[in-house]
Amino acid sequence: MIENLPVYISMIFGLTTAATLLLFYSAVKKSRLETTQRNANLIFSGLIIWLVIQAILTLKSVYNSDTNSIPPKILLFGILPPVLTIIFLFSIQKGRTFIDNLPLINLTYLNIVRIPVELVLLGLFLNNTIPQLMTFEGRNFDIIAGITAPFIAYFGFTKAKINKKIILVWNFICLALLLNIVINALLSTPSPLQKFAFDQPNIAILNFPFSWLPTFIVPIVLFGHLASIRQLIKRKIV
Repeated sequence: MIENLPVYISMIFGLTTAATLLLFYSAVKKSRLETTQRNANLIFSGLIIWLVIQAILTLKSVYNSDTNSIPPKILLFGILPPVLTIIFLFSIQKGRTFIDNLPLINLTYLNIVRIPVELVLLGLFLNNTIPQLMTFEGRNFDIIAGITAPFIAYFGFTKAKINKKIILVWNFICLALLLNIVINALLSTPSPLQKFAFDQPNIAILNFPFSWLPTFIVPIVLFGHLASIRQLIKRKIV
């Protein structure tokens, strides 16, 4: 854990992680597929186990004990597994069926968690644990996705006032915003891959509980966008 970091920053981030878990669970629970609904608790349990594994790895200093390893340990043990899981789901029929029956409105509301995430990142920067470029004062404009998400969800799906093509474009833009901060975060983290922010590297994600950001929150949000884009394109709106 990060010494001298105000407790409220860790608490807010912990609550944000819990909110991400519950919002995704809600999306799974409200799937149009009865099989998915029945398996919602199993998926929920699996995600909790993943969070516990990441907490243990971080608290045991697996990620920050050797920052010169290639590939970086957080990439190998924390980021790669969920990315491979997403690829697997999109590559098999049962996975695509699971994806195509998730409610778009819930996947859209999920992006609200990006607001507290950005506020936490600002707090981490002010406490010298991440570089400024990872905040909305630097190169990170991801908060736009969080602010606009409830409007897209409400007016796009509840009121059906927004054209689905606009929702598709919004998803692509928010996906680009996500990839932007992910790339900047990885390239400013202490490792052989680091390219900038050497004066104040991104050490936060190598510590508990902030390792949950790249290993859980980001993959869930990424999956939400990819699932939404697939559904919108499959409906032949373009």
